[in-house]
Amino acid sequence: MRHRLAELRGPDVPPKALDARALAALAANPGCERRALLDGAGIDKAKLADALGSPSAFGQSQFAFTRGNAFEARVKADGGAELLRLVHETLDPRAEPPAAGLVPDLTAAGPEGRAARTALALREATEAAAWTLLDHPMLALDVAGFPAFLEPDAVVVHPDGSWTVVEIKSFPMLDGSADPAKVGAAARQSAVYVLALERVASLIEPAPEVRHQVLLVCPRDFSNLPAASAVDIRKQRSVTRRQLDRLTRVEDIADALPAGTCFAPDLPAPDLTTAVESVPAAYAPECLAACELAFHCRERSRGERAVTALGRSLRAELGQLATVDDVLAAARGEAGDPDDPAVAALRRAARLRAEALRGRTVPPQGREALPEAAPCR
Repeated sequence: MRHRLAELRGPDVPPKALDARALAALAANPGCERRALLDGAGIDKAKLADALGSPSAFGQSQFAFTRGNAFEARVKADGGAELLRLVHETLDPRAEPPAAGLVPDLTAAGPEGRAARTALALREATEAAAWTLLDHPMLALDVAGFPAFLEPDAVVVHPDGSWTVVEIKSFPMLDGSADPAKVGAAARQSAVYVLALERVASLIEPAPEVRHQVLLVCPRDFSNLPAASAVDIRKQRSVTRRQLDRLTRVEDIADALPAGTCFAPDLPAPDLTTAVESVPAAYAPECLAACELAFHCRERSRGERAVTALGRSLRAELGQLATVDDVLAAARGEAGDPDDPAVAALRRAARLRAEALRGRTVPPQGREALPEAAPCR
């Protein structure tokens, strides 16, 4: 299978690692086989979108990336003393204060080696029953039949042996609260890390507790001082796990492709377009904030007059009506099953619209219809 995925990427094209942000976006749209295959094969979707002529504006600016790294370094300075203090103060105030936490070395060769070293460090820290900070550990999670290696900002082991995921973000926390949309995105990303940690915990006897409250660390107000907040991710974890289980296996998608299909970015645009269109996609407006191929898929979806281009909620309400033409034909009574609730609602809406238009009075035209101007004072 690895050889097959390497053929899809193209000769001498290295795989692009799948991070938790991309995995959370993939779990949010489990019906998109296109994204599942491209992410599973390690294909750089940003380069692919450029080669297709639909460059993406999705991604993080270099300024935000640099600012985030500087803030993370400040939070983890002095052996993570400030970070451990925030975890103790916010999530575990009854435990012994972290006088000096342990910071194990997680260096190893390759992602598989780092994941194995992380699992060993977690086991040793749990047995030591002391505050331990794992800086950028490597976790593995099976996604649609292929291993995805994930790197959270930090994982903290408590003295009672429980584990906590720490997410460090550069957006501010103003008066104790942050942007709900950004907090929601961080919660979905953390849910992926929690699922991966639970896989590691299941291999330990007895299995340690993976806390469902993660620590979100952001700059306080407009300063560079850290502020922390506990975020309950039980709902996001359940949704993400269910969506990941629904993903079609990458092997099944790859086996259905035509022979010789390749997504190498140096191929001619027509060949790339044919390759991309050979994999079914499930476009929705939400993809614009989560996928590099969103502009390409939106153009194709609009060309096919698919109702998914108008949103997933509308698509769900329309049932079997997949295109705008189907919807209009059902509303006019030219097609559709009258017993279908969606068809019946469309025809009733069409009748109400026709009645409203028939009863509308047309205002008189010309200068005589204008009201008299009030005299100037």
